[in-house]
Amino acid sequence: MRGGMIVIVLLLVAASQMSGMRKADLTARAAKQTAVGQLAADPVPGGSGEAKANRVDFITQVKPILVSRCEGCHFPGGKMYQQLPFDRAETIKTLGEKLFTRIKDENDRRVIRDFLAQ
Repeated sequence: MRGGMIVIVLLLVAASQMSGMRKADLTARAAKQTAVGQLAADPVPGGSGEAKANRVDFITQVKPILVSRCEGCHFPGGKMYQQLPFDRAETIKTLGEKLFTRIKDENDRRVIRDFLAQ
């Protein structure tokens, strides 16, 4: 019976030490993420913080529009993907407003125009 108690105590001590290590790891990770977040929030040198906040992101804002309208042909597996891959920002910048043959929604067009103007 006494040996079983010692094992339980040792397990509790080990668990306590491990949770302390986890807390330290989480604290360090949180500090690193905060520092990265502060760097991202800092304005661009010589520019305005507003300009950075208003930038249109290809992955999160433009690509979903293209996926909803063009996925069958211009994304991996589509018949036009090799010629015009719409999952690449460079392709979209090259085509410009020629994309609007399938994109009729004015709000979607505005997002793409803003992306092209950057």
